[in-house]
Amino acid sequence: MKILFLKDIPRIGKKYETKEVADGYGRHLVAQKLAEVATPAALAQLEKKIMTDATLKKVHTDLLMKNLENLSGATVTLHGKANEKGHLFASIHKEEVLTELKRATHLDMNPDYVILDRPLKETGAYEIPVVIEKHRVTFTVVVEAGE
Repeated sequence: MKILFLKDIPRIGKKYETKEVADGYGRHLVAQKLAEVATPAALAQLEKKIMTDATLKKVHTDLLMKNLENLSGATVTLHGKANEKGHLFASIHKEEVLTELKRATHLDMNPDYVILDRPLKETGAYEIPVVIEKHRVTFTVVVEAGE
């Protein structure tokens, strides 16, 4: 049975990929709404959706590129519970930084653009790079002790 994946399935297939699988497994994936039967109509609809997704991503990236100058030099302050040495009890992850950045600057950014190698675990100021295509800017995240 030839199916079209609707979501990534580890070690099986990626989203929007078509693949030949056993009939029983294919019916199981279709029932779970993880895939659909690869009919000519479904493939045409998929192609249309891929084009729409690519166009939306391009528009979003262009808009973000225009607002990149506003992001350069921006400062975001986050608070976390810390001990007397400045070590945080709970790490601050990329998602929390992006949420606060969106609240402060009104920029909704794809997490793939922000380069945060590891979670922030101590108080202090951190320079966080943002890379969009070939453009690179940094903004500052200040982590303070508090609630």
